[in-house]
Amino acid sequence: MRGAVDPFPVSVEDIRAAAFRLHGAAVRTPLLEFSDLNQRTGGRVFIKPENLQVSGSFKFRGARNRISQLTESERRAGIVAWSSGNHAQGIAIAARLAGVNAAIVMPSDAPQIKIERTRAQEAEIVFYDRYTEDREAIGAKLAEERGAVLVPSYDDVHIIAGQGTAGLEIAEDLSVLGLRPDVLLCCCGGGGLIAGSALALRAFFPDVAVWAVEPEGFDDTARSLAAGERLQNDPSAKTICDALMAPTPGHMTFEINRAVLAGGLAVSDDETRAAIRYAATELKLVAEPGGAVALAAALTGKLELAGKTAVVVISGGNIDPELLAEILTF
Repeated sequence: MRGAVDPFPVSVEDIRAAAFRLHGAAVRTPLLEFSDLNQRTGGRVFIKPENLQVSGSFKFRGARNRISQLTESERRAGIVAWSSGNHAQGIAIAARLAGVNAAIVMPSDAPQIKIERTRAQEAEIVFYDRYTEDREAIGAKLAEERGAVLVPSYDDVHIIAGQGTAGLEIAEDLSVLGLRPDVLLCCCGGGGLIAGSALALRAFFPDVAVWAVEPEGFDDTARSLAAGERLQNDPSAKTICDALMAPTPGHMTFEINRAVLAGGLAVSDDETRAAIRYAATELKLVAEPGGAVALAAALTGKLELAGKTAVVVISGGNIDPELLAEILTF
């Protein structure tokens, strides 16, 4: 429930309620500290490993929160979602656990591991061409034809609140350690994870600087924040970060993020590959490209972390084995 003066569509109370719904279903991922990472950055850096989350990414948090609030008639009607893979898997697992039918619009070039794991959860997959077709239009038409509930991947209050539980956990765990964070580095596609997490973290630590990290060519949030309005990416842009290819910031997420973020940073695909390699060899963590961009920003000094306490979110670990092997043997 939001207070009368709360300017945002999602409140910390909403995020706390989501945490209650996720209890026992989602993994409370820890904060991990590594001496080598501290030495490289000159700060005290904690990793929030959402690659260890159910479905292999933070997306299960929002999916579970949204689906757990369906009415009985909505449950019978089923749901429709669109996703490049991580929201798809989160939705598929949450829907199966709730006994709800799910149809998911996925790009035909999504990583095979994401397609296979979505299908393994008994979800229906509807493929589209991400460069020539509009996934939101396809999803909306499908939901209308079936009378199903549309579950967006980020521009939804329940999804944002669910993703925000990651930030709530960060805040609670830092408080237990008696630490105040200076910086949060978090990946950003449509903006749901960083919007919810920033709201939760800033409720505890109002002075924390929250930075969105995106792939070069898909830095729409960074450019939009600088311009003060939602901007789009070049439709022909390419990146290995399949999870972060939203064409523009969400309406709802941008309104939150423009008020609570410090700004945006961009990393190259080569910097992301290096971060994946570092995570695997030094941290013993498997990160997918979109999940590794915040770590890439930390490792390459996109933001000065010396003498600061920082949290870096690894948002997912659903990487095709072939791509991981290629990156590790480069």
